[in-house]
Amino acid sequence: MQVTVHAAKTNLSKLIEAVLAGEEVVIAKGKQPMVKIVPFPRSRFKIGVLKDQITGPGPNFFEPMDDAELALWEGSDE
Repeated sequence: MQVTVHAAKTNLSKLIEAVLAGEEVVIAKGKQPMVKIVPFPRSRFKIGVLKDQITGPGPNFFEPMDDAELALWEGSDE
């Protein structure tokens, strides 16, 4: 669909809905196409995406670190 700048200002909400529904919307100045409205890409973040992909004995985050590990984290040379 192609609309004029005036029509785009008047119907912006409807044009956004049309774009989000998959329609191509072009805004023209007179009959000359100037810009196209495109949806902003949505990230498809999925919780648990790495589930079952990370294996092995991981650190137990609830156990205190030994002195050597603690020194590494603190940046000291003990």
